[in-house]
This record gives sequence, structure tokens and C-alpha cells, in this order.
Amino acid sequence: MSHHRPFATVSPFASARLIAVVAAWLPILVVIPARGDEAAEKQIAEQLAAWGASYEQDVLPIIRAKCIECHSGDSPDGEFDLAKFADGKTAAEAGDAWDRVARRVRQNEMPPQGSPGLNDPEKSKFHRWVDSRPNQDLCRQLASDETQAWYRGYVMSRRLTAVEYTNAITQLLGVPLLESEIPPSDAGGGEGFDTVGDTLFTSPIHLEAYLTTADRVVDAALAKWDVAGVAPSDPSASAPSGTASNPPDRPSWLALARSADPASELDDDQAATRMLTAFARMAWRRPIESEELDRLLTLFRQSRAAGLGYLAAIAQPMKAVVVSPHFLFVVESEPEAGGVQRLTPRQLALRLSLLIWSSIPDEALLDAADRGDLHDDEKLLVEVRRMLADPKARGLGENFGLQWLGLRNFAQVRPDPELFPEYNADLAADMREEAVALVTAVFREDRPLTDLIAADYAYVNGRLAAHYGLPLPADAPWQKLPLEDQQRGGVVTMASVLTSASYPRRTSPVLRGRWLLEELLGSRVPPPPPNVPPLEEPDGSLTTALTMRQRLEVHRQNPDCASCHDRMDPLGFGLENFDAIGRWRTQDQGAEIDSTGTLPSGERFDGPEGLKTILVQRSDEFAQHFVRKLLGFALGRELNKFDRCVADECVKALQENDYRASVLIERIALSYPFQHRYYKK
Repeated sequence: MSHHRPFATVSPFASARLIAVVAAWLPILVVIPARGDEAAEKQIAEQLAAWGASYEQDVLPIIRAKCIECHSGDSPDGEFDLAKFADGKTAAEAGDAWDRVARRVRQNEMPPQGSPGLNDPEKSKFHRWVDSRPNQDLCRQLASDETQAWYRGYVMSRRLTAVEYTNAITQLLGVPLLESEIPPSDAGGGEGFDTVGDTLFTSPIHLEAYLTTADRVVDAALAKWDVAGVAPSDPSASAPSGTASNPPDRPSWLALARSADPASELDDDQAATRMLTAFARMAWRRPIESEELDRLLTLFRQSRAAGLGYLAAIAQPMKAVVVSPHFLFVVESEPEAGGVQRLTPRQLALRLSLLIWSSIPDEALLDAADRGDLHDDEKLLVEVRRMLADPKARGLGENFGLQWLGLRNFAQVRPDPELFPEYNADLAADMREEAVALVTAVFREDRPLTDLIAADYAYVNGRLAAHYGLPLPADAPWQKLPLEDQQRGGVVTMASVLTSASYPRRTSPVLRGRWLLEELLGSRVPPPPPNVPPLEEPDGSLTTALTMRQRLEVHRQNPDCASCHDRMDPLGFGLENFDAIGRWRTQDQGAEIDSTGTLPSGERFDGPEGLKTILVQRSDEFAQHFVRKLLGFALGRELNKFDRCVADECVKALQENDYRASVLIERIALSYPFQHRYYKK
């Protein structure tokens, strides 16, 4: 876990030595593009000129007031002559050196003790100017106390989220959790996801859930595999994975719990040692230490001495393993050096499995980490592709996908049962599953990300197909169904999205338009101004005869509303053919629905097909937002200026590879911030 050290106070002599180190770096040339790219060179020159002008306006007065007295003349302190930076051009040419000066200022090493210090506004101006330097190599940096005044690159060690814990238990023991055993859901943070460490508190409710769950699932797992003929005395446990005696969902630690020689016999202590060694390695994502194994074996031996059978006795240390912080928490141990460090292969393995599977690493990934393969880019990509092809990649759809779409709490959506008696828990579960299935398939099948906007297929079962009016038998299982038109296909026209962006008794072009702007395109919509009356509901009066479009036109007559509604409403009108639970309709209040829209840019479209065409034309805008969301999910924190370069590289790679989903996962996995962490000193 991290620890903090107060800012140092140093003597003027020590400060001078530090300044001398900075001076040795001056001048440092700013990186410029290769010759021949005249447009890029001109752009950089303009940016540097603007940066220099900002120096003259905001920073130079501070230097003249607080620094120049000591750092000028024939013998400047630390041999660092600030007088030579009398204009923006010479200051801009110093480049990276200002980052090192800023580091000393942030650590209260400059100005030295006894000298006039910088007040907060002065520090803010100086740091803001340093942080805005153009053409920095931000792709190979992380935010830290040395590069920013706040630690937005700092990732806390955290516990597993509710989804990660549920998947990890199921993967480890081969026993799914009951709905009542799933821990409380977690709050979002950072880029809106629950993978942010500083929001993942551990409450007594969590601890009670972990203890209760461990009791049942460990006993159920041992009973299941004993009944299946893989108890410790069964030699068939050594059969290769995937054979008839070793089904694919069988936990790997069972096969490692006994001798590979079917003729050999192990006593209870030997069998327990092998089982616990293998089990703890999978659960804790690392080899178990000898002292840890001794404690687990002591618990096993005490249970045997108390008269428990082998399975009941081995269950006790297994339960201890799954309630241990080594299982429940994502701990990236702090190295002595501190600062920005590359993750160890095992730490990287866990980050990969949490990103792609929302679960813990499997045995193959742990083996690759132990071999050091994950620090080799080509071998790491081999593992990424294997993981994306694995059914556990459903975690991308179920965890990232639902949070990105704003559907994590979709079960709480309650359309009015009087108006929509067809809506029930089973249909709601199908709507949710469709969203999971589509996002999962885009990644597992390496489809273009634009399929999330406008796919020519849909994932449905018989019940959801009937809801959509698609030709499938009522008892048809889940399947990928080709579509003849763009009335369905993609997240825009999913019933789950349409229902969640509606009111209980009616549709809402406003909510749907806002969802498209914010969740799909990443464009922020400000909250409505105060004292604006809500849109009137139909109540049997004259408004009942008005369509939704007509009522919104009345609403937009308020000039305070028009600026935002002119952006949202036209998008929402394109979805008015779908009612409040996502069924297709052609009339509203007895009048034909007008699903045309005109955007502020002047672009016109008609209905969901035309709307999707407009959105696909804005694929770059969608990709930029989607990349930021997935990168924030992967890093478990809010993004900052050091991540912009990585996001830009991801978007460029997508554009060059037909927006294939695997390219994005691969780029994130190879990125500097994903493979490094800042450890606070």
C-alpha cells in the first residue's frame, strides 16, 4: 500500500545544488517533426510562439519579482541564470528543463527556505504554463507528484468490484453465485466506471457477503467435483484438460492436486499440500509462500484432528484463501524505489484479465507471466488474442458494456404497468442480455466498432424477437439474426437503451437525444436552467391531442431551453417510432409520427435508418469518445493530459484498421500507462 512523505525543506546551499542539476539540462531542444513536414513544423512553431507569449504575460513577472535577484549576474545561485530568459522565445527553447524547475517548486525546494516564496496564485500560473507546453512526449509519461500538482496518474490498490468478484469465484471454483450472494454494486468514478480504487470502499456488508459466500461455494464446489468422480482419491483427475474426464469448466487446481502418475498414492497431507498450493496460486495470482502454506496446512490438520473427513477438512483452508485480502484485493505491491515503475509480469497479467474478462487470470496467463512472456510485446499480443477468443471475454460486454451504455442498473427501470403490461422481469432480462451479447460479440469476433452504431444483425431469442416483430419461433434460443433493414441493429435501437431513456408513461426525445450526445458521441449537455417548467404530461386536456414533437416545439419557445434542445431533440425525433419499451410504432396520439430531424449543422435525416447514417458519418467522433471510455475503464482512474496521446494513437490505429475492436484492446494493453504505475514516495 502507498505511504506519504512530507515535502522536504532544504538549505539554500542544497537548493543551489539542485538548481545546478537543472541548469545542466539547459538548453534542451523541443522535439520537432521530421524535415519535409512543413505544415507540422509551422504548427509547432505557432504553438511554441503562443507558449512563449504566455510566459511573458504570466510567468516572467513572477520570475522578476521572486527569482531574478538570486538567479542572475556573474555568479547566479546554482549557476542558473534566469536573466537569460527575458522573453518567450528563449524560455520556449528551454523545453523540458521547466518541468524540472516545476518539480522543485512543487516540492518546496525552490525558492529556498528564508527566501520570498510563491503564493498560491503564482504557483498556479507557473504550473499551468509548464503543463501546457506543446509537443511533449506524453505517451511515455504518467502523472505524478513530479509532473502535476495532483495525482491523477495514481492508481490505488483496490478490492475486486462486485462483477469481478462474482466472475472470479465462478472461474476459480466452477460454481456460480446465487443472486443473494453477489456483493453490493459499486459507485462509479474516474471516467464513470466502478474500477476506480478511491471509490471502492469495503464495508461490513461486503465482509459479511464474502464470508457467507465462501462457506457455500467452497462446499458446493467440493461436493460437485466429488460427485463427478474427481475426489482426491480419483486418479482420473490427472487427465489432460478438455477430455471427457476433465470437462472444460472443471477448475484447473483439481488436476494439480494429485500425482500425475495414476498408480501413485498420496496420503492426506501430501494431497492437501498439492491442492492448496495449486488453489492458492490461482486465487492469489502468484505462488504461495512457504509460511502461508504452513498456516493453511495447520488449519487443515486441525480440522482432520477434530474428526472431519478429507473434503470437509480441506474446505476450511480453501475458505480462508477466498476471504483473504490476497484474493479480494488488486494489490500492486510498492517497490522500494517508488516513482513510475513498470508492472511486474504477474501484475500485468491481472490488469489484462480484469480488462478483458473482469476476472482473475487463468493458468495459461499465469504461466505466461511466470515465463516473462508478458514483457515481450509480440507474446503479450498472443495472449490478448487468446483471451479475446475465450468465452470469459463476455466480461467486456457485461461489465464495461453495461456501464458504458448506462444500463448497469437496468433492472430498476419500471415502465408503467398499466400502459405496458407486456413488460416484465423476463423481458427486461432479455433486453439487458442483448446489450451484453452485442458488445461481447464485437470484441470476440473482432468486428468494427461501428457495428455498435449500426449492425446488420441483432442478438435475440424468441421472446425478444417477438417484441421486435422479427420472424423467430417463440421458443427460439439466443442467436445472431441477420437483419433486412436498419430498423434494428446496434445499440441506438436496442429496447434496453430506448426504455432506459424514456419516462414510465411516454417516450422522451430529449432523454434519447441527450443519451446519443453524451454516451455515444461524448458531447456534454449542461443541466437545464433553474425555474424551467417541465414538459406537460397528457392528462385528458388539450395537450393530449398533441404529439410529442408538437409539445416539444412549444417547450422550445422558451429561449433558455432552445440552445440545448436544438441539439438534442432532432436526434431524439429520429427514434420516435419506438415507444417507451422499444416497440415499433407508426402513430402517436392518433397522428402519424414525424421522425425526421434537422441538426444545427443543417444535416437532415428521416427515421432511425437516416439517424444511424448520420452517426456512422461521425465515426471518428464516436471512436474518440469510446476510446476514452475504454481506456478509463482499463486504467481505473480519470484520464489526464498524459493519456491524451495514448487515446489519439488508439483512434489513429482504429482508423487505419477499419475500426476493428481487437486493435483497441491491443493498443491499450501495449500502452505506457497500462504497463506502468506511479508509486507515491
